[in-house]
Amino acid sequence: MQVAVIGLGSMGMGAALNLVKAEGLSVAGVDLRDAARAEFAAAGGLPAASGAELPPGAEAVLVLVVNAAQAREALFGPLGAAPRLAPGAVLIVSSTMSPADARALAAEAEARQFLYLDAPVSGGAAGARAGAMTVMAAGSAAAKAKAAPVLQAIAKKVWDLGEEPGLGATMKVVHQLLAGVHIAAAAEAMALGIKAGLDPETLYGVVTGAAGNSWMFENRMRHVLNGDETPRSAVDIFVKDLGLVTELARAEGFPALLAAQAQQLFTAASALGHGGKDDGFVIRAYQALSGIRLPKD
Repeated sequence: MQVAVIGLGSMGMGAALNLVKAEGLSVAGVDLRDAARAEFAAAGGLPAASGAELPPGAEAVLVLVVNAAQAREALFGPLGAAPRLAPGAVLIVSSTMSPADARALAAEAEARQFLYLDAPVSGGAAGARAGAMTVMAAGSAAAKAKAAPVLQAIAKKVWDLGEEPGLGATMKVVHQLLAGVHIAAAAEAMALGIKAGLDPETLYGVVTGAAGNSWMFENRMRHVLNGDETPRSAVDIFVKDLGLVTELARAEGFPALLAAQAQQLFTAASALGHGGKDDGFVIRAYQALSGIRLPKD
């Protein structure tokens, strides 16, 4: 089976490398960056700088770019993959986007006689490298069947959310509400503790061994304590994703109070120049407000 991966970023690269290792798949990978293409080629994949450079005949394409606009361009734009795909290929779109955008992409795919799987993912760069992502899949039975060899190689769990495109996107937006609020709360707790005179490492040890812990606190505050701003997921990603949360809430007439507060915190950190940093460094907004010193500063 010929497979293509579009977007060899923190999660796309992990997914692509697992597909290369899977039996029975021939894998091409698309990315604008020379370094990403070189890494992928060294692992045995076929690199391409755009969808238009893919070898013809791919039966499945996994899209792991940032947003709906990039996904549409990567598939259907002037240098998009669509003309290189086999008739009836399945488009597995894992970018985080609004439910309305997912439905619009599905309709465009159907008009071009492709199958479409609305399939956002979670698990981070580490989960992607381990082939252990969680997939939130919505689409027809035919799309799910055709995508199965790809999903088996990249995921530990595939949730079947039904046949209607947009349900996967909705689930991911709700998930991002929790993820963004948890990171914001973790940053607030760490910043307050530092301001009040607690040793940051001791604070981290107590929380991670107690009931107030969360996966986001344990993971992201370790980045902060290490001074590691490498963006596995960046501050600006949550400016976008929490914007999708508030957009969905507005459409549903739902008061997403905590999400709105968290979005403003991420927006503040971005405005301070930290948008490209690891999202745990949303704590820089609290630093600007309170004058705290982080351990590695």
